Amino acid sequence: MKRILLIEDEPSIAELQRDYLEINQFEAHVQHSGEEGLERALNEEFDLIILDIMLPKLNGFEVCKRVRAVKDIPILLVSAKKEEIDKIRGLGLGADDYITKPFSPGELVARVKAHLSRYERLSERNHTKKLIKVHHIELDKLARRVFVYNQEVTFTTKEFDLLLFLITHPNQVLSKEQLFENLWGFDSTGDISTVTVHVRKVREKIEQNPAQPQYLETIWGAGYRFNI
Repeated sequence: MKRILLIEDEPSIAELQRDYLEINQFEAHVQHSGEEGLERALNEEFDLIILDIMLPKLNGFEVCKRVRAVKDIPILLVSAKKEEIDKIRGLGLGADDYITKPFSPGELVARVKAHLSRYERLSERNHTKKLIKVHHIELDKLARRVFVYNQEVTFTTKEFDLLLFLITHPNQVLSKEQLFENLWGFDSTGDISTVTVHVRKVREKIEQNPAQPQYLETIWGAGYRFNI
């Protein structure tokens, strides 16, 4: 049974989410503060985290940042705010998805299932070949580690998946929609901006000059291409 950590400060919302997750055969655990949620996230094994942004003592952005530094599992951010900057900030910190309140419990469960399924498929696919070396970049697919100029660089779950997908589809122009569909799996065009955020993050980690990329190239009006 998959273990889900819910970090939500409103008890009624947390209970509703937990009930729907348990009905769908998930083992759900609830924490009502950022500090308590972070402690459990770091010290226990969970398959996915649902993380509210507006939390007492320690907000969701900081929790996401600290968890992502050491854990490679899907993180879904939840917020009552609809500002684009909050979504971009959360995705930039390594969150895999962003859901705005109010939303139906059914939608939440659907997203949880989709992220878990996609994460498992990507992990299984990555096991077929352990090491990939391209230019100055080396990916260890089993350990999900990245080395740039022989120095290990920390990648979030989706940053790693994006780099791996681009490298395994070399010299092809891939649209934002294609990348979004393959790595996130949802059709909502409103979330396509996450691709831009993750491309920027990957560039910062693999390019000597991210402002003038040599490898992860933007093809204006078409998408992105990884040159080999």
